[in-house]
Amino acid sequence: MKNLKKMMLGLVGLAAVATLAACGSSNSDSVKKIEDKGTLVLAVSPDYPPFEYQTIKNGKNTVVGVDIDLANAIAKKLNVKLKISAMDFNNVLTSLSQGKADIAISGISATSKRKEAFDFSNVYYDANNVVVVKKSDLNKYKSLSDFKNLKLAAQKGSTQETAVTSQITGSTLVSLTSTGDEINEVKGGMVAGAVLEDMIAKSYVAANSDLAIANVDLPNLKDNPGMAVAVPKGSTELTDKINEVIKEMKSSGELEKIIQENYAASQKAN
Repeated sequence: MKNLKKMMLGLVGLAAVATLAACGSSNSDSVKKIEDKGTLVLAVSPDYPPFEYQTIKNGKNTVVGVDIDLANAIAKKLNVKLKISAMDFNNVLTSLSQGKADIAISGISATSKRKEAFDFSNVYYDANNVVVVKKSDLNKYKSLSDFKNLKLAAQKGSTQETAVTSQITGSTLVSLTSTGDEINEVKGGMVAGAVLEDMIAKSYVAANSDLAIANVDLPNLKDNPGMAVAVPKGSTELTDKINEVIKEMKSSGELEKIIQENYAASQKAN
């Protein structure tokens, strides 16, 4: 009986190890899966110029931007076609976790909380947060305390929500689905300002003469390591391939070039 129990326990143990091994390797062949189907599916929220936004190309509504150029470079590295899946920002990582996308690139900060559920590439862009306000109200805001008892917008599911609640004491957070909604709320006077990453803020301000970036110091969040590409947990080989692309684009100057080109193009598009 003891030998039978030992045998049964051994079988259970082997089954458990096999199950864990399967779970651990479930994404280890993610590159092969992508190569086999011939497409790299990208989850993105196209409302973040110059990183991702929509414009008309050859008569068609097209998603373009820095992150799209980066995704295309990754697809080229894998010798597959890029397929863009556009959605609201708060659904981007959900889509990735549900297996509906292979990667997510949407101005995503690789926070420690997000790293619990996803793997991330190396950082491809470092950003600081700023507050966009009406230009006519610019002189009202000299410090963060001037936003006390006022409403500030931030995109739902973003680190900018944390910036409002943890750094701008006494303000009221208004979470909105898209960056465009935030800008409209500022322009309409429904909120005092919108907290955005600096490059995105500059893009919207350049396209809207009635907006400005407030002259206040908004320190970077401690857990805001910069923008990175998100992939399913355990996708080591895919992460390595992406890091190779980022390294190549940084060292050649291509990454900085596409940032500047997309910034200029986003102004024309608006």
